[in-house]
Amino acid sequence: MISIPHKAKQFLVLLVKLLIVGGAFYFIYNQLANNDKLDWQKFLILFRKNQSVSGIVFILLLSVLNRYFEILKWQNLAKVIHGISLGEATKQVLAALTAGIFTPNGVGEYAGKALYYPKSDAKKVVFLNLICNGVQMILTVIFGIFGLLYFNAEFSVITPKTVAVLFGGFLLILVILFSIKKIKIRGYSIEKLIHKINEIPKPVHQKNIFLGICRYLVFSHQYYFLFLAFDVDLPYLTLMAAVTSVYFLASSLPTFQFLDFAVKGSVAIYFFGILGVNEWIVVFISTLMWFLNVVLPVILGSYYVLNFKTKNVA
Repeated sequence: MISIPHKAKQFLVLLVKLLIVGGAFYFIYNQLANNDKLDWQKFLILFRKNQSVSGIVFILLLSVLNRYFEILKWQNLAKVIHGISLGEATKQVLAALTAGIFTPNGVGEYAGKALYYPKSDAKKVVFLNLICNGVQMILTVIFGIFGLLYFNAEFSVITPKTVAVLFGGFLLILVILFSIKKIKIRGYSIEKLIHKINEIPKPVHQKNIFLGICRYLVFSHQYYFLFLAFDVDLPYLTLMAAVTSVYFLASSLPTFQFLDFAVKGSVAIYFFGILGVNEWIVVFISTLMWFLNVVLPVILGSYYVLNFKTKNVA
């Protein structure tokens, strides 16, 4: 095995940190500077017209709450390995978010969190992070399906026959998955996965689901309040049905964190276009959501990445 000198190792670690942070900021700048759909002049005119200190503080507060619930979720799940403080959970979540911003579906986030634990706990950390994100995805699917059904009932985007076929297909997939749960792929099976999930205490699962619901309600309503701030006057249920549908469909598409707003924006343009909302408003709100809930936490997470100590990897 090749031995790397201590100073060379320190230099390599510093280089990786700078690459992660530099790459994150490059992708953020590139998306904001080169998006020709962002009409900053229109945004400034509307902002000056509707600017409100209390409104800005409220929207920022929702971003803080969104990330705070995610931090509480991780703190709750991490105690399966060992208890961590809120500050430590914050550090791990934000640093992992920064590491995962330019990886497909935030895969780098799993490795980012694992680096804060001994190598012997790496698989547990990845599994717990999967549970953390998996519950959020399931909630997105549940709320999204109800949103889609309501939206479709109002605007008939797809026929009832198509809805029935999709629902039947979904049930069929579930039946197939559970019927082959004993079949192993590389030593893993659905049955084994369910067993590992059941090993986690029920109060941990219950708290994780509760915090996941809180987080979903926060970021979906942040979307809703931003539309109100941009003078979009639509019934609450109609607007929320469109929002939940957008999150459901956008989350089912493979993407990178730094392209998140572009994916959600393109899906949102379709749904809100049906509601008669101007395209530039939809693009701006999707970009603002991305900026508030991804860019700002990544900026904070960059501090933790740069201050990451290699002794944590021991």
